[in-house]
Amino acid sequence: MRRLLNRPLETYFHMSRDARQRRVEELMDLVKLPRTLLDRKPSGLSGGQKQRVNLARALAAEPDLILCDEVTSALDTVVGAAILELLAELRRELGVAYLFISHDISTVRSLCDDVMVLYQGECGVRPLQHGAQPATARLHPQADRFGA
Repeated sequence: MRRLLNRPLETYFHMSRDARQRRVEELMDLVKLPRTLLDRKPSGLSGGQKQRVNLARALAAEPDLILCDEVTSALDTVVGAAILELLAELRRELGVAYLFISHDISTVRSLCDDVMVLYQGECGVRPLQHGAQPATARLHPQADRFGA
């Protein structure tokens, strides 16, 4: 894991070895993983731990936006909920934004401020802002199925 987290730090920032080590440990703390996992191989991690490492790798580059494509689809309900909670916490703490892609509209609505539903490659429902009432103009006859 240590090499995976060091790679973006080497690519984006010219840090000393000690500075990289400190930042790797900070990243592990940010995603709530014990530092003892740093010397494990990816095959020795659970699905939720792997997802947290992926998030730590993304955060290493200090992005303004992170693309989250089906981040909970391969996880059980409890672990997926913990990942969503972590994403929301990091958003509050770091101000990072997400472009969140999922087939699970309830998951999307729990995390996202704005929602757009695509149907057969086109916008099936007009974009909705978080907390807004459902739009009256539907672009697809099955739009109500999406809960928008």
